[in-house]
Amino acid sequence: MRKYLTLAEVKELLMEENEKRELNALQKAALAHSEAFVKLSVEDTKKLVDELLKLDFVTERHAVKIADILPVHPDQVRAIYAKEKIVLPPEQIKEILDVVAKYL
Repeated sequence: MRKYLTLAEVKELLMEENEKRELNALQKAALAHSEAFVKLSVEDTKKLVDELLKLDFVTERHAVKIADILPVHPDQVRAIYAKEKIVLPPEQIKEILDVVAKYL
């Protein structure tokens, strides 16, 4: 079973692992990236993902990506869905942005 991890969860896992042993170069780069871009705690990120998943049109994969990026503009939401060529109506984009705004 595939589980999507938020960047905040990746950061937490790598920090725990870094306390136990020396990370390899790729892991160090991932940790540095996560430290630079994570804006919410793991708990808040999980709450955000859970709230996004309550929206019928948001999949787990998209919820995690939205929680990582924390979009504030409709174009940022459109970019997340563009890879799958999914076009969300403005009302759904607004719902996503309203949920994200609660955590900013």
